[in-house]
Amino acid sequence: MSEGSATGPAAAGMSADGAPSAPADVSGAGMSADTVPGTPTGGAPAGPQQRVTDITAGPGGVMTDEVGVVTGELTLRTAQADGQVTLSVQYKDADEWYAVTGGRAPLADPAGLDTVHTIAVALLNRPEG
Repeated sequence: MSEGSATGPAAAGMSADGAPSAPADVSGAGMSADTVPGTPTGGAPAGPQQRVTDITAGPGGVMTDEVGVVTGELTLRTAQADGQVTLSVQYKDADEWYAVTGGRAPLADPAGLDTVHTIAVALLNRPEG
């Protein structure tokens, strides 16, 4: 690191010359400023991850591979594993999950899971019709 560069928590893992410094401990927050979301502490690869939100299907419902159109109160699951993101729905509080037709795409970086889930909810949740 260059002379005069900040180190420690105030540096948040960066320096003025762009060279990364050591990960900064953010005491009391339960995180490190350089921790990648979804990556467990210690550098081990993250396993499958998912996000789940209750939605109301809009007119025409949500098309699924297994049973066709599902309507009404649903739960949307966005799961990331093995470089893929998959959307699934179930009737709220049911046991069976159905793959959303066309709801699979490459997603190599697990950090993108929240964004994909937010977009999926915005597209499929239509409580006002």
